[in-house]
Amino acid sequence: MRAPAWPIAALLVGYPVWWALGFGGLSVIVLAVPMAVVLWRRRPVKVPRGFGLWLLLLAGYVISALMLAETPPGTYGELGPGRIAGYVMRLALYASILIMVLYLGNLTERELPQLRLVRMLGVLFVTTVAGGLLGVLFPAFAFTSPMELLLPGWISENSFVQNLIHPTAAQTQKVLGYASPRPEAPFEWANAWGSNVSVLLVWFVVGWWVHGGPRQKVFVAVSLALAAVPIVYSLNRGLWIGLGLAVGYLIVRVGGRTRVALCGAVAAGALVFALSPLASLVSQRLDKPHSNDIRAFTVSATIATAGHSPVIGFGNTRNATGNHRTITTGKTQWCGGCGHPPLGSDGQLWLLIITQGFTGAALYVAFFLGAIRRHWRDRSPIGLAGVLVMGLVLLYMFVYDGLVTPLSLYLISFALLWRNA
Repeated sequence: MRAPAWPIAALLVGYPVWWALGFGGLSVIVLAVPMAVVLWRRRPVKVPRGFGLWLLLLAGYVISALMLAETPPGTYGELGPGRIAGYVMRLALYASILIMVLYLGNLTERELPQLRLVRMLGVLFVTTVAGGLLGVLFPAFAFTSPMELLLPGWISENSFVQNLIHPTAAQTQKVLGYASPRPEAPFEWANAWGSNVSVLLVWFVVGWWVHGGPRQKVFVAVSLALAAVPIVYSLNRGLWIGLGLAVGYLIVRVGGRTRVALCGAVAAGALVFALSPLASLVSQRLDKPHSNDIRAFTVSATIATAGHSPVIGFGNTRNATGNHRTITTGKTQWCGGCGHPPLGSDGQLWLLIITQGFTGAALYVAFFLGAIRRHWRDRSPIGLAGVLVMGLVLLYMFVYDGLVTPLSLYLISFALLWRNA
């Protein structure tokens, strides 16, 4: 690696170290500092087309701080350290990701070749698969990170912060009607693992199959076979839908022998999967759509609450009064899963609506739609993959939060498209 490009290598290849230290997705905030130094030395800084939308999104989030103390109808809670800390953390992440995109776009091909950046994403995919297998085989694996030891108790014991700084292999949930582990290592929660593994899989195939030799292709085939296990055990319907749409997209957009080979590989993979024990687990998950009622409640409550501040939102999430069953339920010793769900917790779109109003949500959608429109004609492997990821972003915004780690991968993919152009 050339000297200026080391921060992105530290972020992607060194991610397991950040996770073990308790930084995880927050590592981009730390590494944004040396990235900003590189940009400062390279003035004037080049910016991509459509980047003004992201600047407006960031500016809107700053303005939304004016509403942090408000308690809209249908919610409860007062302004406190937790709400302020959550706001500051999201603001730092949005700003750091902005710096990261500009940093990647201003590095030359000699300093950071496109293929090298793609292959670093592929390395993180292998790390993600290893973490997923860890969650399946040893779901109780967890340890106290150095960051957790350093933070004061009133911060580290917050449930949201705990997910970020306390490394765990899996989340144990009763999705199937009984306790079952859902892989999350090395990310903050199971849904983040699902979003990230699909995006990283796209770049893994581009870097190590499309641009790889025979040995690399064997490695890809073995890795994908291993990845199928945690992908199924994740019980992530959004991930499964995303992978299905990704296959359909590629079949439509590639042509000739590549399309025939892809169809053959998909048919063979589907047959092997149907004959494996994993198929029954998928069937059980599809028969237990228990989260649908919860999502319906939080989404409708989020939209209703955002109507009281539709332009700038409320700066941070709010706790709903009640849940999808009753207005009085709360967490108890015999029902740890009961309680009042935070609004905006079921997808980046809903998070933006509650934190930045419908204006913020519109800017987010326009940013990624614009990227698809500008780069649709790029039929190179990186162009096809980048547009696919932009499409997955728009799909996942309905079911997955973009923060903390997914949004970093989304914007790295955007930077790859920008550099490719």
